[in-house]
Amino acid sequence: MRARGPVSILLSALLILAVAGCTDDPLAQQYREGTDKGYVAGDGNIITTPLAERGDPIVFDSELSDGSQISSDEYGGKVLVVNFWYASCAPCREEAPDLEELNQEFADDVSFLGVNLRDSAGTAEAFMRKFEMTFPTVLDVDNGTMTLAFAGVTAPRATPSTIVLDQEGRVSAQIMGMFDRSILRTLIAETIAEPTEAP
Repeated sequence: MRARGPVSILLSALLILAVAGCTDDPLAQQYREGTDKGYVAGDGNIITTPLAERGDPIVFDSELSDGSQISSDEYGGKVLVVNFWYASCAPCREEAPDLEELNQEFADDVSFLGVNLRDSAGTAEAFMRKFEMTFPTVLDVDNGTMTLAFAGVTAPRATPSTIVLDQEGRVSAQIMGMFDRSILRTLIAETIAEPTEAP
C-alpha cells in the first residue's frame, strides 16, 4: 500500500522546510541551491506493507565501520530501523539528528542500523561523531552485502532511504527519500504495536 495524497504532500512540505532551516552546513546550502548534489534522491514515497502481505525476512551478514561483524540474527525479535546514507549526501546530514533522537526515544524496543553506501571507515566514523550517532553503521562500499540483502525492496541508489523491519525481520515500512521525524516515529510505533506470532 502506498501512502499518497495528503501524506506525500505533507512530507514534501516538511522536507522543504527542513532544508530551508539549515544554515550552518555547506552541503545543505548546496542542496538548497540544487547544484552538484552528488546523490540520487528517492521520490519521497512512504510505502507500508500489511502484516499478512510481507515477504521473507531480510537476511544479512556484513561489516561495521569499526571492523566488527554484524548479522540479521542479532536483531531477531526486535524492530529494526535501517537507514541508507553517506557523508556528502545533504539530506542525510539533515536527518541524522532526528535518527539519533528516535534511536534514543525507542531504545528499549527498537534497534537502529546505518548503511553507508560510499565512504571509507574514517569518513563514516567522523560523520557519526559529528552528529553524535550512537547506533552502528555498516560499510557497504566494497561488497554491497546490505544493498543485495534489500534488493527488490528498496532502490539501492535512493539516498537517503529508511526501512522499518518488524520483529520477524520483514519489511514493514519504507521511506524513499528524506524522512519526517513524526512520520517515521508513527511507522516505528505502529510496527512495535503489531501482534507477534505465538511461539
